[in-house]
Formats: sequence, structure tokens, C-alpha cells
Amino acid sequence: MSATISSVQVYPIAVPLKSPFKTALRTVTTAESLLVQITDSDGVTGLGEAAPTAAITGDTSASIRYVIENVIAPKIIGASLADSEALKALIETSIVNNHSPKAALNIAVNDLLAKHYGVPLNELLGGYRQQIETDYTVSVGTTDAMVTHAQQLVKEGFDTLKVKVGNQSPFDDVKQVRAIRKAVGSEIKIRLDANQGWQKKQATVAINTMYEEGLNLELVEQPVPAADFEGMAYVTAHTPIPIMADESIFSVADALRLLNMDGCDIINLKLMKAGGIDNALRINTLAEAFGVPCMVGSMIESQVSVTALLTWQQQRLTFNTMTWTLQ
Repeated sequence: MSATISSVQVYPIAVPLKSPFKTALRTVTTAESLLVQITDSDGVTGLGEAAPTAAITGDTSASIRYVIENVIAPKIIGASLADSEALKALIETSIVNNHSPKAALNIAVNDLLAKHYGVPLNELLGGYRQQIETDYTVSVGTTDAMVTHAQQLVKEGFDTLKVKVGNQSPFDDVKQVRAIRKAVGSEIKIRLDANQGWQKKQATVAINTMYEEGLNLELVEQPVPAADFEGMAYVTAHTPIPIMADESIFSVADALRLLNMDGCDIINLKLMKAGGIDNALRINTLAEAFGVPCMVGSMIESQVSVTALLTWQQQRLTFNTMTWTLQ
């Protein structure tokens, strides 16, 4: 493969949401994103995407575009696809943090490689699954609004709901989850996502209360602030419901630290946090070694990066589900 990178172009897009997406961290009404197109010397193009999520990754539309066009692109123009690992490493080491622009370029390079090999990306990555399971998010809101939304999703055929909590007192969160469980019945799977909204003792009390009431939660995601690894380990050790790490894990190093602390039971992998497909696969491999399953989730992204999620999820994730947040 003699082709080299000849150009990198960035295109902003905006997709209105059917309804606002609300969590303990933010409210979103329009899915703004940046598409990245890499073209090589053979005229073949690869697509990637970066979703600005300042409250989680620290990346904005302006910062993503600047980093891609002014920091990373000048370094990779002229790089050979024949040494794809060196190319991906160059993207990764061009700048610290800035995970979303790195993710967009990593996705685009993988797309480009798949086209050169003449196979779908999922085949290039060793994918074998024909089906996946997904859930749908119930945004934070009034109890009546959340119950109505949950019931509507069940009518549409979703049997797994991801309920957002953490924007109010844990006591009020418990009341809302209780109401949703009563409204949707006992057969529907319910996952909670506090988006860092609780402290460790609040989380422990709330989770144990819901367990004792028989609200039958499948898991609770990121109950405490991202940097509170000790808090994650505390909640994991003191509650019977599986605890999933999300915002705490951006890198292989983060995953190793938390796994060594027994700080979670499951990991939610997102390309915008990991910096692309390759790093997400590395985290998944590490988690496998610890016997911890992974699932994949997305920020509010378009079909470009969501498709990238699906291609590598088909490989070997042990917790076969993804979180769909684009409404």
C-alpha cells in the first residue's frame, strides 16, 4: 500500500433533536458535530467524526477544529498508510488530551484502511456479531415527564431503559425511579446513569434503598465524580447492584488504575473519550483480563461515529449492548 495522506478536511454539521436530551451535566437540543474527511494520494477517502462535549471531554467545536487543522493534520500530511500503526500513533501523540479530535482522525484512518483492503471495517476488525442489543435514554425531568417517556419507549418496543438521575437529591431520584418501575412493569430492564451527580455515601444509600425495595436495577453508571476513583471503589464494594464506570475512564491508564482498585463491575467505552477505535479496543482487552465486561456508548453523535461504534462492537465485547443517545 503506497498511498499517503494528502488532505484533511473538517465539516461542521448540526442535527436537531426530537426532544431535549437532559442529564445531570447538560441539556442538549441540537446535535452539533464535526465530520472529518481524510483523502489519500490515490483519491480514496475515509470519514470520521468528533462530537464536542465540553462538560465531559472538555472539547468544543472550535477547539476540535483548531486541533485537527492546525496541530494534527500538518503532522500526518504525507504519512504513509503502509505503516498504519505509526500513523495512528502520530495522531495519538501529536497533542495531549483532546480525545475527540483524535477519535475523528482515528476513525477516518480505519475507514480509509478498510476501503484499501476492500472489506467492511467490521470485517477488518474481526467482527462476527449479526445482532446487537440497545437501550434508550430517559432524560432527567419531572416525574410525570419521565414516566410518560418511559412508557412511550416501551410501546415502541424498547425493553431496556437507561434512566438519567443525579440532578437533584438522591431521595428524589429514588422516588422517580420507583414511579418509572411501577409504570413500565417488572419485565423491563432499567439502568441508572447518575452522570457523576452523587457523592459516594449518597450513592450507596440510594442504590441500597432501591435494591431493598426490589426496583430490580440492572446497573448504575458513574454514580460519583469522574476523578473520585476511591469513591467508585467504595460504592462498588458497598452495593449489590453492578456499578459501571463511564466518565472515570478516558484511557488505558485510567482503566488499569480503576480495575486495580476493584472500582467498577462494568466499563462503558466511548470513542470520543478513548480517542478512537484502537484505544477503545485496548481498554476492552485490558478489561477482559480482569474479567470485567464492557459495553459501548455514544455521546450525541451522527451516524458516522455511531457506525464506527457498531463496527468494532461486533468484535468481542462481553456485555453486548450499546447506549443510544441521539434522539
